[in-house]
Amino acid sequence: MGFGRGKVILLGEHAVVHGCPAIAVGIERGVTAEAKPASRDLLRLSPWGLALEPDRKGDEPLERAFAAALALYPERPALEVSAQVDLPAGAGLGCSAAIGVAVLDAIDEALGIERSRTDLAEAALAWEKVFHGNPSGIDNTMSAIGGVALYRKGDALVPLRSNKPLHLVIGYSGESSSTKEMVASVRRQLESDPERVNKAFQGIEALVRNAKLAIEAGDHVALGQLLDLNHTILSSLMLCTTKLDEMCQAARKAGALGAKMTGAGGGGCMFALAAKHDQALRLRDLLGGDSFVSEVSA
Repeated sequence: MGFGRGKVILLGEHAVVHGCPAIAVGIERGVTAEAKPASRDLLRLSPWGLALEPDRKGDEPLERAFAAALALYPERPALEVSAQVDLPAGAGLGCSAAIGVAVLDAIDEALGIERSRTDLAEAALAWEKVFHGNPSGIDNTMSAIGGVALYRKGDALVPLRSNKPLHLVIGYSGESSSTKEMVASVRRQLESDPERVNKAFQGIEALVRNAKLAIEAGDHVALGQLLDLNHTILSSLMLCTTKLDEMCQAARKAGALGAKMTGAGGGGCMFALAAKHDQALRLRDLLGGDSFVSEVSA
């Protein structure tokens, strides 16, 4: 069975687009997939009820991504791949990368190909390029490998180590988000008011550096405070919706160590950091909806 994790950016989104570092984690929830020989190539995606054939030039990104994935296997039988997606799409949790990693992992297993998770992450870039043109590589890498890592565009991921797991509660606002539109919005702000936006990026970079130290020291109280500050800066860039802000405030009032939006903003998801697993479960129940708990070991 192939598997690709979802991902959460702890700190640093948007600033990372402009050369600053970010910290991301691979979560337990993601996409599972199975491949088997068939009469024709087909990708089935549940729970969406989609059945897609590969198409190198079509308008459907998933069909083009499937074609790109199959092109990595020049000598093979026709394959039917069935994937179960357990992540909301367009919500900042790396859904497209998780599908790609799971699909390639399933094909490898069906064809008897042994590949390291690092090599699997590299192969999944072909899938991600269909969706994002020039992807950073953070989504597919975290999806394949998991853990906690520091990332700066153009550099290799730096794994972070700690003797304390992170208890995260991920909440979905129910609002769809467009990464492309949100990135463009921040770029327009940067062009019109470079002093203000560059100051925001510098503040985010300082938070990321301190968060790295807090994670390595197992100081989750300090990490929570840094998350709250990062959320405030992202809100100042007009990235946080009323719904996301209300969810973060509710989590903090209920005892979360910190809470912030994650991903592009304009909708999508937020997350809260809990001190312990039982508190994470209480926060999940408070946030309701499609909220879920994920424990991440650094």
